Amino acid sequence: MTAPDLTTEICGIRLRTPVIASSGTFGYGLEFADIVDLNTLGGFVVKGLSREPIRGNAPPRVVETASGMLNSIGLQNVGVRAFVADKLPKLAQLDTAVFANVFGYAPEDYVEVLRVLEDADGLAGYELNVSCPNTKHGGMQFASDPGLLGEVVGLARRAVSKRPLIVKLSPNVTEIAVMAKAAVEAGADAISLVNTLVGLAVDLNERRPRLGANFGGLSGPAIKPVALRMVYQVAQAVKVPVIGLGGIATGEDVAEFMICGATATQVGTATFWDPETPQRLIGEFSNFLQKQSVGSARDLVGTLQLNG
Repeated sequence: MTAPDLTTEICGIRLRTPVIASSGTFGYGLEFADIVDLNTLGGFVVKGLSREPIRGNAPPRVVETASGMLNSIGLQNVGVRAFVADKLPKLAQLDTAVFANVFGYAPEDYVEVLRVLEDADGLAGYELNVSCPNTKHGGMQFASDPGLLGEVVGLARRAVSKRPLIVKLSPNVTEIAVMAKAAVEAGADAISLVNTLVGLAVDLNERRPRLGANFGGLSGPAIKPVALRMVYQVAQAVKVPVIGLGGIATGEDVAEFMICGATATQVGTATFWDPETPQRLIGEFSNFLQKQSVGSARDLVGTLQLNG
């Protein structure tokens, strides 16, 4: 059998493979250029960018958990202007899709970050991280209320025209399909999910949280079943492309997410302990397709058949 076609497409953006390195654990991508051939990836999402630089939370910031990791980095980043000046010119030389993850604590924060990015070259698209507390609404997350979500996505949609807008949803909600529909109705071109689950790790001897910021985001294989369920539900609920993530560590995991309806996938936590994971996953995923006599990765998308 000839080598399977691994290409896929998100909002008109052609990706060599459906494996994208997700925001957070892959830094700005440049840090791994000597370890990973970035041009072999489907793409990568740079760590979240804010209006102004953020130092992040007090340590400890990362705790290992059963089948996963709990982190509370605090969205540390250089700020959007330093990113455009210092990082983006080098990223623009790559022959792979680079996405900017954007966050803020008020709707106008998102708009300002996007405004700065719109004037720069070298990006394929934007990913809105809506799992941040809205300081104007008592700290409620944008991702937990359809009205707040629609407001920030709508403002972001009006602020950009050059590139597609992907909205990254939180799993910390009761009805994920409702949130996805709200994002799409407000102008999202695609949905990525899931972000981390809120968790707590306890130091028994000290009887205190093990993270400096008390609570953190749970990621890794432990959350994969939740992520698969939500990806399936969202893929059934909306007509835009879905990017699946949450606990991906093997090529077979990539296949599972695509079978559940994802057009592409993101890998995060697994790259934290092995930056070469995205390349390994591409090979494993290709081998899976060959063994299954599947000629194209796109043929897997949305093929899950529920029992009964």
